[in-house]
Amino acid sequence: MKKEDDLLKIAKGFLRLDYLIPNRTIREWIEALIFAVIVATIVRTYMFAPFQIPSGSMLPTIQIGDHIFASMYSYGSPVPFTDIKLFKKPVLRGDIIIFPYPRDPSIDYIKRTVGLPGETLEIRYDQVFINGELLDEPYAYFEPKERLSREAMGLTSSSPVSRFGPVTIPEGKIFAMGDNRYNSADSRYWGFVDIKTISGKGQIIYWSHDPGESLFGGYRLGRIFDFLK
Repeated sequence: MKKEDDLLKIAKGFLRLDYLIPNRTIREWIEALIFAVIVATIVRTYMFAPFQIPSGSMLPTIQIGDHIFASMYSYGSPVPFTDIKLFKKPVLRGDIIIFPYPRDPSIDYIKRTVGLPGETLEIRYDQVFINGELLDEPYAYFEPKERLSREAMGLTSSSPVSRFGPVTIPEGKIFAMGDNRYNSADSRYWGFVDIKTISGKGQIIYWSHDPGESLFGGYRLGRIFDFLK
């Protein structure tokens, strides 16, 4: 019996840091690190997640080199270790959303919600129409040089950039586009976004640095803490 008790104590001891790491200072540092990793994982998965913007598809709203926080609860509260969300909230037109690229889910995309389920969307000469009505898009950007180039080549009505649809958006899907309309791979090219795959909503810029500049310059401090809209 004593031998079994001793073996049980040893087995339990292997699961305890104070047995594995006798040095108290080192043990406390490791415990603090483990705790920090757990908290960071919970925050990133269920509250806020950081994203770095590598492309200009959302110019001028989001610039290359911006670092943003996205809220992971905007469309419902995730249940830990499941795909279930409680207190679901609808995706609204104009929301800047985070979702896996439909053709490669390992890549996160950030775009703006333009069309909602059940709506008929059409693009005519760069203008978006929803159910036949012109959509007001103050955030849409058409790079002047690109526009002049397209006009010179007679591409002002070419599909799918400047002319698209009409298409009816299925239930459970949305139509997403980048604000930089001439330079964005979006629903015009690869189709609708499944609402269930949307993981978060872009909220705020927490850091910004022009990747074309050195580490000693190019910091866009005026963009820090700008809310995305």
